Amino acid sequence: MIKHGLQIFACSASRDLACDISQRLGMRLGQLDISRFSNDNLRVQIQDNVRERDVFVFQSFTEPVSEHIMELLITLDALRSASAQRITAVIPYYSYARSDKKDAPRISITGRLIADLLHTAGADRVLTMDLHADQVHGFFSVPVDHLTAVTLIVEHFRNRYDLSNMVAVATDAGGAKRAGRFSEKLGIPMAIIDKRRVSDTTVKQGYVVGEVAGRDVVIFEDEIATGGTLVSSVDTLKAAGAKSVHAAATHGVLCGPAIERLRNAALDSIVVTNTVNLPAEKRLDKLTVLNVAPLFAAAIERIHSGQSVGALFE
Repeated sequence: MIKHGLQIFACSASRDLACDISQRLGMRLGQLDISRFSNDNLRVQIQDNVRERDVFVFQSFTEPVSEHIMELLITLDALRSASAQRITAVIPYYSYARSDKKDAPRISITGRLIADLLHTAGADRVLTMDLHADQVHGFFSVPVDHLTAVTLIVEHFRNRYDLSNMVAVATDAGGAKRAGRFSEKLGIPMAIIDKRRVSDTTVKQGYVVGEVAGRDVVIFEDEIATGGTLVSSVDTLKAAGAKSVHAAATHGVLCGPAIERLRNAALDSIVVTNTVNLPAEKRLDKLTVLNVAPLFAAAIERIHSGQSVGALFE
């Protein structure tokens, strides 16, 4: 092992990413036996001795989300019962961060509920990446290390495109702060699309606030789910005279009709990271997947040795 007492495990949704990280840290991925009882209940058994160890367990909240959450909760509880000294839930994609406020009567702020369940199950801390809303960080009663892929995506565009004609675009006012950080790091101007959300999957597009005519445009989001917002934004930008349109997001969820929508959209390129595992059938020719394993490996090494994680982004 690269560090005494460090162990890494992976549940079903994040095995590829966790394997890569384990190799970078010069260690073997811990073994879990995940199975089902005859009544369909999940069963998780830790196959390695974790007594007094510093354990990191990976699981992105991807489809089927509820199944993957339950799998993680049971794994955390099993690790606690096995006397792990400290347990960190590593959740590269925390999907319930979108449930961050009470925007309708008689609903749950589920992002906070899941945070409480993680702590109850045994998580002593959480490591995640690019939450949908900054305030979700405050839902947790345990320490949270919040990584970002912005620098990684910035380097991708800086190394491949002429930035002198490029503009960053936020798809709505809520994403302006996120796109603003991206545009600041790239040193390019920013525009905002006026958008009105009709439902979870339907948006009513308005107009562009900012200059995009004749410019190379990059839409920056935290995630691409069904692609509805992205595709309508592309149409709006093209109607406003954009020369080319690129899309970038940390989490390439690409669920439902996303692949067909993106294949037919007037997008020159799409950039996401591997916080969500994408099978071969979802890897479009114009899609680039950046690897966040080096960043997570560095963060884990720093957490384990008691160093600052924030220093990675200075």
